[in-house]
Order: sequence, then structure tokens, then C-alpha cells
Amino acid sequence: MNRLTTSLLNWYDQQKRTLPWRDHPDPYAVWVSEIMLQQTRVDTVIPYFEKWMKLFPSVKELAAASEQSVLNAWEGLGYYSRARNLHKAARAIVEKYGGELPRDLEELRSLPGIGRYTVGAIASMAFGMDVPTLDGNLRRVFSRLFDVTEFADSPSGEEKLWELAAQNLPKGKAGDYNQALMDLGATICLPKNPRCLLCPLMKYCKARENGTQEQRPVLKPKKAIPSYVHAAAVIVERGRVLLSQRPADGLLGGMWEFPNARIDGDPAKVLVKSLRAATQIQVRKKEALQVVEHAYSHFRVTVYPFLCAKISIPKNKNLKWVKLDELEDFPMGKVDRQIARQIK
Repeated sequence: MNRLTTSLLNWYDQQKRTLPWRDHPDPYAVWVSEIMLQQTRVDTVIPYFEKWMKLFPSVKELAAASEQSVLNAWEGLGYYSRARNLHKAARAIVEKYGGELPRDLEELRSLPGIGRYTVGAIASMAFGMDVPTLDGNLRRVFSRLFDVTEFADSPSGEEKLWELAAQNLPKGKAGDYNQALMDLGATICLPKNPRCLLCPLMKYCKARENGTQEQRPVLKPKKAIPSYVHAAAVIVERGRVLLSQRPADGLLGGMWEFPNARIDGDPAKVLVKSLRAATQIQVRKKEALQVVEHAYSHFRVTVYPFLCAKISIPKNKNLKWVKLDELEDFPMGKVDRQIARQIK
């Protein structure tokens, strides 16, 4: 091991975080945690992980579960394709590998939702293999340690960071090494105002030496985020409300929502016409509910919900009348869950 790696591992021995998936005997737990941690904070993930492991304690039990129960357990964590891919991959693992995660790296990467980063995390942490990985924290740490001037989110920049991760990998300790870098990025080498004076690697850090730590990693300029306006119809009839299930693919795939349409103009004036054009549902508007706003990763949305009376509903397998006291059983995105809470 070089001095940088030795200093990092010594720090990790003293300062590593206590997390429910660390040192877990089942590689399945490592896999689940790594998928949940993608673009999500550790503090947010912990209760979801603990709940998930109680509901689906093994690959086989996840594979046997319904998609709706999987999405229900994931509700609120966001990026729901992660949950759907976990479910699909669990079924593939049961079918092809007898319910055990494969140790072959190519077989691992062939599973839905498992990319190069997740392969490295599982291989090093769950199987003790000498394989590097590169998540957002590691990308930031290596960009600063070696003062990388290339765009970290470009193919060439990312490949350079993978090479740096591999070059410094300590044989036989890759799992601790990768987790130490994750902890360092999460607690010391922060995106803004890094705590350099507390960093065990400060004397090795080229960005610190050059005074560029606040400018690393170098990222491509972000595009402006568009905003959209929707109007939603909350159609309540005899203790039931009409829900629509989103297509399996795409944003919030398989989740349930109140029938809605993207609009241009005054929501109160265009709701009826826009909803009929988008869904063939005809309603009579009754009263407005509280407006809901939400920011997704690539756009923002403002939804104007209205209590409505039914005039006509098309025959559509994606539409379902749901009892008001059973709404919690139907997985929804944050916008529709906020609307649901206004009518219970």
C-alpha cells in the first residue's frame, strides 16, 4: 500500500460510520443498499433499508413479491426505476442463479439496474474482490486529490477517475478502501466548504496544494430546468376515488396518480377540456384543493388539483376505483400522495 492508502485506511478504522448494511453477511443487503444510495442521502436511506429487509429479507422473497408491494416499500425514496430494476434482477437471479448473486463480474453487470459502479461496490464489499468503484463521493475525492481538470462527467474524465481508483486500490482491502473513500466524501470532502483541515489525506491533496478544491470536480454546465403545469381531477364517488396507473416504463412507472393533464392557461378554466383531450375522462369541476409543487431531477411541476364530479369515464384497464381508506396501499409519487392526504 502507498502512504495515501495507508493514511486513508487508518482513518477509516477510527472514524468509519456505523451503517446497517456494513459487515452484513448477505451480499443481497449490500446490493440493496447500493441501489438505494444512488442519488440519495444515507440518513434518508437507513429507515427504507431496514423496512425493506424486513419485508423482503432475501432475493427469493423479493422475487416472489408483487410489483405493487415493491413500489409501496420504495414510496418516497424517488427514482422508482431503481425499485423496478431490483425486482426484475431478483427474478433473474432466482431463475438463472438459484437465488444467489453471481460472483462473475460480467454476469453481475448483465442484471437490470447494475452498472459499473454497483458491480465494483458489490464485488469489493460483499465478495472481497480487488475491484475499484466510483460513486459521486469517490469522483469528488479523486478529482481533488489529483486536481483533475477534465470534466468529471465526461467519458474521458470519468475514465481517468476510474484509472486513479484502480491505481490506488490496496490488494485484499478493496472493500474497506472503497467504503473509506465514500465516508471521506460524505463527512470531510464535502461538495461545498470541504473540511480540509480535518482530512487525513490533506498533505497528499493536489487541489488543496493548488487552492482549487472548491473548483473540483469540474462539471459540465447544467441546462436550465423546465417547468410544467398540470391540472388533476380528484373524482370521489360513494367513498371511492378514481386513480390512474402510469405506464410501466418511464417516470414513476407503475405508480398510481389522479387523472391529470398538462395545461396552458388558467387551471380552473382549462381543466375540463384538457382532461377530456388527454384522458377521455369528462368531469364537472367542483372546488379547488391546495396546489402542489415538486422538483424532479430534470424538471419542475406545479399541479392544481380539483374535486370533480364524474360525467363519463372510458373503459380503461389503467383506471381503478379505490376506497378512500385503501389509498395508502397504492404506491404514489410525492405529488399525488400530497393530494391524497387532502381528501382523507
